[in-house]
Amino acid sequence: MNDAPRGPHASIERTVEWVDTDASGHQHNSAIVRWVEAAEAELFRQLDLPEYFPSAPRVQQVVNYTSKLWFGQRVTATVEIRELGRTSMTLAFEVLGHAHGASEGGIAAHGTVTTAHVPAGATSAQPWPERIREAAERVTDAAR
Repeated sequence: MNDAPRGPHASIERTVEWVDTDASGHQHNSAIVRWVEAAEAELFRQLDLPEYFPSAPRVQQVVNYTSKLWFGQRVTATVEIRELGRTSMTLAFEVLGHAHGASEGGIAAHGTVTTAHVPAGATSAQPWPERIREAAERVTDAAR
């Protein structure tokens, strides 16, 4: 993202807890994914689309780790809808570490998550329901 979000977006703030760290003392790679998923859940709550999660499995996730986060450090995870396809949606994300101890803070990870619409009982991706498409298009059109 590296700049202000352009589309619908949401952010969450967390503190790196002991359970979020690994043997080397910095964040475990899975912590980034959990924080991004929490921001994604917040985005779809804000869009009033609770039906998104049960039908949107991940089909691709790209995480670029750029710096370490330490126990006790505050972080902000932000996601935004970047692209809406017929059956898929790509979200961009960024996890920012706040200044902490010797760390000046900065972008700790960034990347994308692509989901597909697979309704309950379906065995393959299906077109997004109109309600989800309208909410996502409103945002992505405004970002253009």
